[in-house]
Amino acid sequence: MNKFLFLGAVLGLGLLGAAEPAELIKKCAGCHGASMDKKAFGKGHVVNTLDSATIKEDLKGYKAGTLNRYGMGAVMHTQTKPLSDAEIDALAKYIPTLKK
Repeated sequence: MNKFLFLGAVLGLGLLGAAEPAELIKKCAGCHGASMDKKAFGKGHVVNTLDSATIKEDLKGYKAGTLNRYGMGAVMHTQTKPLSDAEIDALAKYIPTLKK
């Protein structure tokens, strides 16, 4: 019984923690580049030039399905929907650090 409680606690704690932004960013790199220095599909902004507040606001808008900047709302909604608020916060802080 104690083994099951311990395993449940470990799994539960793992679900509470957000993934590291360096890992999360790998999903974005295909369109935005590894350093977030490319315009996805030749549209929009170079993401690493945006400030954290703008990145956070945009990610939350895409996740909610209320933002459709450059016609990319559906694609970005699919990408951002699984992100937790903590992961969005972490990405918003991390992406501006990728400027070269």
